[in-house]
Amino acid sequence: MKFNRVAIASVGYVLPPEILTSEQIENQLEPLYHRLRLPVGRLELMSGIRERRLWPRKTRITDPSIESGRRAIDAIGIDPKAIGCLIHASVCRDYLEPATACGVHHALGLPGDAWVYDVSNACLGIMNAAMQIAMMIEAGVIQAGIAVGTENARGLIEATITQLNGDHSLTRQSIKPAFASLTIGSGSCAWLLVDRERFNVSGRLHAAVAHANTAHNDLCQSDTDQAGGAMQPIMNTDSEKLLEMGIATGASAFAKLEPELPWPKSEIQTTVCHQVGSTHRRMMLERLGLPIDRDFATFDYLGNTGSVALPTALGEGLYRNAIGDRTRAVLMGIGSGINSVMMAVDLSGTVAKGNE
Repeated sequence: MKFNRVAIASVGYVLPPEILTSEQIENQLEPLYHRLRLPVGRLELMSGIRERRLWPRKTRITDPSIESGRRAIDAIGIDPKAIGCLIHASVCRDYLEPATACGVHHALGLPGDAWVYDVSNACLGIMNAAMQIAMMIEAGVIQAGIAVGTENARGLIEATITQLNGDHSLTRQSIKPAFASLTIGSGSCAWLLVDRERFNVSGRLHAAVAHANTAHNDLCQSDTDQAGGAMQPIMNTDSEKLLEMGIATGASAFAKLEPELPWPKSEIQTTVCHQVGSTHRRMMLERLGLPIDRDFATFDYLGNTGSVALPTALGEGLYRNAIGDRTRAVLMGIGSGINSVMMAVDLSGTVAKGNE
């Protein structure tokens, strides 16, 4: 789908205060490592993830989302009453009901006639929400909207460590499905999309595509829906097959996007992939024939933060001036299921506000 009226005007994000290194995780897994004679350092070596961040215990999902949304609003000084939609789109949420979006909407002082609801689609939630908002703006239904989410990895990491240390039947082969759970991190991010002419924003969302490869929906699954409970899920991930099919799905999505690009493929100045790890990044860019030196990544110090991973990486790249004037960008999202959403974006005038 092509867009004329829409721009990603700003990105607001919050990085959690607690840092958990891959070495610290391995130290907690000492009983397992000792029994299976696993070499220390393999977690970082295999993933490229040096550390990830965690929220303090008892942090509500709503609170970082409020702060991310507020930062996105403050970054461009928009009147909150002009925002006609708020979608909360992370995997994590505070309750089964009401929608986590409700608390965020109220705290941000958005108008009563706004569309307010939750969306969940694994690592693609915020990109899916952004697309729904973009379609509303393009249709003239609203002038601006926020896609926001917060992921909390603490429960998953701690439950995985407990399971791995406690199950003495595990072998080097049978621990593989748990590996991806140890690469997860926490974070919060909001994208503010606007009618570019109404708010005089020079950037633009040019085009977006989606591709579904749902025959592989069983490659990465949690045990049950844990929202509203103790949030101690266990994930079962076929990492090798997920990597293979995820890259294939992404390649199919990019093949759909390429004819819609407003510039030749060789003139793409910046890419941002889903932040899974070093192997995924390298293989995806090689498959698409895109240079790795134009890609911006955060997984090495934030881990895989799910739905906020790509959105936060975009924010970090802008806020730290790592993207600079390389404004012709392609955002390449992939989520378990398997789905892919990709966007061609002009980032001229897009601003970000993150951790000082």
